[in-house]
Amino acid sequence: MSRLRIYGIARTRAFRALWMAAELGLPYEHLPIEIGEAGARAPEFLAINPNGRLPFIDDDGFVLFESLAITLYLAKKHSLGTLYPASLQDEARAWQWSFWAICEVDRGVNIWSLHAVRLPPAERDAAKRDEALKVIAAPFKILDAAVAKQPYLLGNEFTVADLNVAAVISRAIEMDLAAVPNLKTWLTNCLQRPAARKALALKNKADSETSPDVTRRIARINRL
Repeated sequence: MSRLRIYGIARTRAFRALWMAAELGLPYEHLPIEIGEAGARAPEFLAINPNGRLPFIDDDGFVLFESLAITLYLAKKHSLGTLYPASLQDEARAWQWSFWAICEVDRGVNIWSLHAVRLPPAERDAAKRDEALKVIAAPFKILDAAVAKQPYLLGNEFTVADLNVAAVISRAIEMDLAAVPNLKTWLTNCLQRPAARKALALKNKADSETSPDVTRRIARINRL
C-alpha cells in the first residue's frame, strides 16, 4: 500500500494535490471523500483534519492540510532543484506566486465558474458572475505580463509555481481570455502537460457526476 494518501474528491482543491502527485510520478492512494457532514466533516476525517475541509494528505503518518502547502511540500520533498526551485530567491518567488493565487484570484474564479458553468442555468447569478470577472481582471493582467517574455513564471522551466497558479485558475480555461493572450497560452500549456491531463480526467469525471444539490451545497458552504 502506498505511504501517501490524498483525501478529497478531485472536483475540489484536491485536484491540486492529485496533479502534483502525477507530476512527480508518486504512487498514492486517493480517497475521494466529499465535502460536508457525510464526508470531510465526518468524525473519522475530522480526527485527521479538524478543519473539516479538503484536501488533506497523510504521508506515512505526516498529516498536512491546505492544498498549496501540500503541493509545495511534495515538490520540495521529491523534486528539489527541478520542479521545486533550488535557490532561496526562486523558492521565495514560488511562494509569492502561490500566495498571490490564493489571495487574488482563487475566489473570483470559483464564483465565476459556479455562476457561469456549474450551477443549473436558472440558478446562476449574472451579477455575481460579472462582479467576479471585474475582480480578477487586474490580477489576470499581472499574470499575463509575467508570462509575456518567458514561458513560465520563474523562467524557462515549469515549476511548482506554475502548477500552483494554473491549478488555482484551471477553471478559467472556460473563460474568454482574449484580453490576456499570454495568460491563455501559458495556462493552456500547463493544463496540457500529461500529469495535468491525468488529474483533469479525475476532476472532469467528478464534475460530471456531481448532482445539482451538491453544487448548491458547495456554493452555500463557501458563500459563493
